[in-house]
Amino acid sequence: MSTVLILGASSDIAMAIAKEFAANQYNVQLAARNVQRLTAAQSDIAIRYSNSCTLHEFDAVNYASHHAFFQSLPVKPDVTICVFGVMHNEDDSFTNWHLAQQMIDTNYTGAVSILNIIAAHYQQQQKGCIAGISSVAGERGRASKLIYGSSKAGFTAYLDGLRNYLFKSGVHVVTVKPGFVYTKMTEDLKLPGLLTATPALVAKTVFAAVQKKKNTVYVKWMWRWLMLIIKNIPEFQFKKMKI
Repeated sequence: MSTVLILGASSDIAMAIAKEFAANQYNVQLAARNVQRLTAAQSDIAIRYSNSCTLHEFDAVNYASHHAFFQSLPVKPDVTICVFGVMHNEDDSFTNWHLAQQMIDTNYTGAVSILNIIAAHYQQQQKGCIAGISSVAGERGRASKLIYGSSKAGFTAYLDGLRNYLFKSGVHVVTVKPGFVYTKMTEDLKLPGLLTATPALVAKTVFAAVQKKKNTVYVKWMWRWLMLIIKNIPEFQFKKMKI
């Protein structure tokens, strides 16, 4: 059986992805800062799918620990899914550097730190797959997602470059761009139903993208065209808009 590593496994999206891969005969490695929160999920996956499910302590912003973390894994994963991320209120983040830095350090710097290590291993093995959960918020800088969007834009560019960097080594990189998703992170927001996905839909999209070696996928599909429109609004007009 193949093995999938879920980085940032405590989120709703991460758990849905873990269960989707387990349902498709993958052993699962759940990595998070607080592994105690994952014990129930570990038991559920192991019992429901009869697969191996192990817990591993991982801190996205403790960059110095990332090499030791990956080396400590008893089985190196065939697929790695980078799910972790932070999204704070943008107005608060604009005036509070601690909040802004937390988003940048987690969403971009932490992801690059750990994925560089895993990518180097895959490159040496001449096989492997990395999937990064970015966001449509990184498609164009907007006032409503000033810091979060820029951190995801950086992550998207990194994944694009990593895909190019690893292609000749037989290693594939998938960029996943969800729009709105019903999660604990967004439970206080009024989200448009037509444009909002469930964690289960994100999980199915990720699994299919990994299996089919897609380059970039959107969740839901209409976000590709919506963001194309947004990206092509002339700047003189766009800067007057609040979107």
